[in-house]
Amino acid sequence: MEFPPMVRIRQIFPDPRVDDIEGTVRSQIARSRLRERLAPGARIAVAAGSRGINNIGRIVGAVIAELRTMGFEPFVVPAMGSHGGATPDGQREILASYGIAPETTGAPVVSSLDVVKIGELPNGTPVVWSRDALAADGVVIVNRVKPHTDFRGTWESGLVKMMVIGLGKQRGAENIHQHGVRGLRDLIPQAARVILGQGKVALGVAVVENAYDETARVEVLPPGAIAAREPALFAQARAWMPRLPVDAIDVLVVDEMGKTFSGTGMDVNVIGRWRHREVPDPPSPRVRRIVALRLADASEGNAQGVGLADVVTRRLAEAIDFGATYLNAIVSTYLERVFLPLVAPSDRAAIAVAVRTLGLHDPAAVRIVRIPNTLHLERLWVSPAVAAEVQDVEGVTLGRTVPWRFTPAGDLEVWGPAAWEEDEGAAADAGPDAPGRSTVADHER
Repeated sequence: MEFPPMVRIRQIFPDPRVDDIEGTVRSQIARSRLRERLAPGARIAVAAGSRGINNIGRIVGAVIAELRTMGFEPFVVPAMGSHGGATPDGQREILASYGIAPETTGAPVVSSLDVVKIGELPNGTPVVWSRDALAADGVVIVNRVKPHTDFRGTWESGLVKMMVIGLGKQRGAENIHQHGVRGLRDLIPQAARVILGQGKVALGVAVVENAYDETARVEVLPPGAIAAREPALFAQARAWMPRLPVDAIDVLVVDEMGKTFSGTGMDVNVIGRWRHREVPDPPSPRVRRIVALRLADASEGNAQGVGLADVVTRRLAEAIDFGATYLNAIVSTYLERVFLPLVAPSDRAAIAVAVRTLGLHDPAAVRIVRIPNTLHLERLWVSPAVAAEVQDVEGVTLGRTVPWRFTPAGDLEVWGPAAWEEDEGAAADAGPDAPGRSTVADHER
């Protein structure tokens, strides 16, 4: 099967950013009046652990540096529920991959999954919290605020959730997740109130990113302001999220999926597909077939979200660590998201299966969008039918038309962001008068 040539496009999104990350973090902590609440020499646990946060190592390092300047003794506690195989060493290794380790921050990492029951919710659900966090004199929680991939609510992914799920360790995560969407939406804020009532949370460091995966805002919040301020930060994060260029797509080709890009491998807020028994899919975007080609190495075999795809490659299927993937699914209770899709032998075969099963009368008119992953959507490829729709859209720039480039084995020669950049470089080398100029008239010819 021959596929239509693809048009390189660039999307321009709002671009707010924090220029001096360390300076911003340290100055806000310095103004937080923490010295008035904690005595010199106090041991402070810095809780971090969410994947995919740009500059997280720098942010946590700045938190630790300022706490030490203020006369405190900081240490790091992993706050990541059951991630890292639900083992202390696995969670320590994940932090190290973010640049959060004694060698980089100067602070020890205290990693265990031990928890203590600190209360009970009205429905009888126990509230548990990290024993290491409770042993500290204060806890600073560091996390990005963004739309969640499992539920819709006032508080989704951010400081409130990390307080309950991350520092609740595997047991706390299971206690909440066993109640499904209601547990995440309704029980997390209830549990957060119990945790805040312990008086251990000293500060929250909220991070908001722009559509380019860059740090756009950092706010240091006292414990009493965390729950009140987070919904406004969440609304800002949603407004700054990257988006697909069109609503109607026949085939979405995702070069790479994985936990490093989203907790669900492919961000459900981007692809418009939740595959969740309790959460209906949004009205847009409407994607008929999703093809996932590779599992990111940084995901370490965790293929949570692979069930969001319709077709995957054998390469991706063979990279799955089913133990880590299934543990993540069992804790979350969303088994549908790890169901294995149809497995094709190569990239070309996977895309061909998706196109062939659409029942289109004219395969040349297929609406294909190819993206490097669901986190980076500023540079992508679209088929001529999509290019014609977006050519006059503000914030979208059309580039040159490029062919699909497969190896003899049927796999893409270059993939991910590097593929777009290589196409761009080849076009520049060809000169301004070279064939391939992207206009609707060219596509129609």
